[in-house]
Amino acid sequence: MRVEARLFKINEEIEALRREEELVAEELRFHRHIDDDAQRDALVSDDWQDRSFARSSSADVKRFEKALAEVRSRRERLERKRDELLGRLGDL
Repeated sequence: MRVEARLFKINEEIEALRREEELVAEELRFHRHIDDDAQRDALVSDDWQDRSFARSSSADVKRFEKALAEVRSRRERLERKRDELLGRLGDL
């Protein structure tokens, strides 16, 4: 595959990952908001269900933080690859 075609494909993948990153980041904000409320409720409540929900919401936050980090890592890896290909294109 020619360098230009590879660059085009990588740019499309980077753009898709940026959109995914935005969606995951928004979902993370939502879960952090819920987790804040759940942690507060668990502190003032004697109800085991509140404490259970607080643990569950914290796990959700960690899961989305990990998902966001993975998407960012994939995007950054592709950006480095794109930069490398652009360097090669400049040498041609």
